[in-house]
Amino acid sequence: MSDQSLPFRTAAVIPAAGRGVRLGPGAPKALRTLNGTPMLIHAVRAMAASRAVSLVVVVAPPDGAAEVKSLLADHALPDRTDFLVVPGGDTRQESVKLGLDALPPGIDAVLVHDAARPLVPVDTVDGVIEAVRDGAVAVVPALPLADTVKEVEPRTDGSPEPVLATPERARLRAVQTPQGFARETLVRAHETVTDNVTDDASMVEQLGEPVVVVPGHEEAFKVTRPLDLVLAEAVLARRRANDGF
Repeated sequence: MSDQSLPFRTAAVIPAAGRGVRLGPGAPKALRTLNGTPMLIHAVRAMAASRAVSLVVVVAPPDGAAEVKSLLADHALPDRTDFLVVPGGDTRQESVKLGLDALPPGIDAVLVHDAARPLVPVDTVDGVIEAVRDGAVAVVPALPLADTVKEVEPRTDGSPEPVLATPERARLRAVQTPQGFARETLVRAHETVTDNVTDDASMVEQLGEPVVVVPGHEEAFKVTRPLDLVLAEAVLARRRANDGF
């Protein structure tokens, strides 16, 4: 059998071990509910909605794997997709690495998706996968910026911060997830890069490998603050009204 005849298999890794302190006290961010359903379940369903995703690996809090397994079992998920829960680490990078380590042989592409982006549309997921399938080793969905951006000299004492520069907005993008990678490239990045890590794509950049951008979506925003929960509920309400989501 030639390599060209083998199926192209994609797995998604969802690091969900963080506490989400900016949302305030209570359950970890990924377990906060939207329309009565934990954000993590929405994020898992968003990945599994793509027929190209054959496996979703959820990286749970180090002491919460059993709880997350129970959570997945309690909610309806697509039968065509396999699901796996593994304990995470102390940092997001450690958790993604543990998710990568749990992948079986035969996976060609890996998506890394924030559990705090529960509403990413399937078309965005498919667009990232398609770009990897077409040969890109690292792909990020992103949106143009609506606001002018200023580079400043940070101040920690509360005093006004001096502006250093105004970057050209047309050259800037706000990056979202899922970020998609050729498996070998992402594994190599996690084995060799440890410093200045902001996301998985930045790790690949430090390898000297090219990263490309595909269109993101306004509904793939990150739920970080209480107002984001209100916006996410509004998006879900509109989806229910429009198409019975």
